[in-house]
Amino acid sequence: MAEQEEIKYETMTVKSIRGRESRAIEKWEKEGWELVSQPPGKIQTEIVLRRPKKKLPIVLFAILGGLAVTGLIVGVIVSSINAGENVPDAEPTTITSEAPAEPSAPASEATEPSETPSTTNESEAITIDNNAEFAALLQERDYCSPVVSTFAEKYAGKTIELDASIGAMNNHDGSATRYDILISAGDFSETTAVGPAFQFRDVNAGDLHLTDNDRDAFGVGDNLRVTATVEKYEQQSCLFLLDPVETSFR
Repeated sequence: MAEQEEIKYETMTVKSIRGRESRAIEKWEKEGWELVSQPPGKIQTEIVLRRPKKKLPIVLFAILGGLAVTGLIVGVIVSSINAGENVPDAEPTTITSEAPAEPSAPASEATEPSETPSTTNESEAITIDNNAEFAALLQERDYCSPVVSTFAEKYAGKTIELDASIGAMNNHDGSATRYDILISAGDFSETTAVGPAFQFRDVNAGDLHLTDNDRDAFGVGDNLRVTATVEKYEQQSCLFLLDPVETSFR
């Protein structure tokens, strides 16, 4: 009786914001990966996944004449791609139609821009009620989505206001009084989160400008009403940095 062939795996490590690991794992499991481990860090968790390596069909080997030919073909393709990338003046070919061009419309009949102007004033904070882009952003399920970076770039320096919660809180660089605070849109939940991974970085209690001065402490699980200035979006960490303007408890 033939011995059972040993399964060979390929592994992958991805990083996830603390508190959002389950959504990341679910996403990769749908693509055939299985969880190996997820050792938590202070802000991010490194998720290690694996899946069985896919075998090439025997027919493919027959067509390509074996691995040697396969390697040769791949090498030729890569060389061709690299050769194309080294041509700095290469321009895409433009195909023109032989049909006569329509006459240009007079300037007075020019089409108006389709983009809907913002209903917010310069001094008014952006909310889900006066800005459709912000409302859609807070429903985005991928905090690394280009939608997040696009919004952060467009509205850098603007003030936003939203219902939020503290999803994670860590000491900043070992400081006992300064913190990195992860802010999630909506009410606190241990299992689900939507919207960007907002962060107040290197702040203390005074920096939050708390309206509830009688509160002795704040921390993970607190629901807040946050008013903050948009700073920037970090591509590497997928964190959306905010500068707190006013914070109150809900």
